[in-house]
Amino acid sequence: MSGPNVKKGSSSKVVEWVYSACRFATDRNDFRRNLLVNVGLFAAGVWVARNLSDFDLMSPQPVT
Repeated sequence: MSGPNVKKGSSSKVVEWVYSACRFATDRNDFRRNLLVNVGLFAAGVWVARNLSDFDLMSPQPVT
């Protein structure tokens, strides 16, 4: 399950997790995975949009 460039040691678990997460996200044939990834990306986008809506980039900034 590990990729070809996985180092042995403490970082191998992290690299293996990233590799498996990328395989999970890019599997085109699994509807449930695609649905989960798309809903997750949508939720992340909604969260970012709601949190960035407080900033008015056209307003004059305070002088410090």
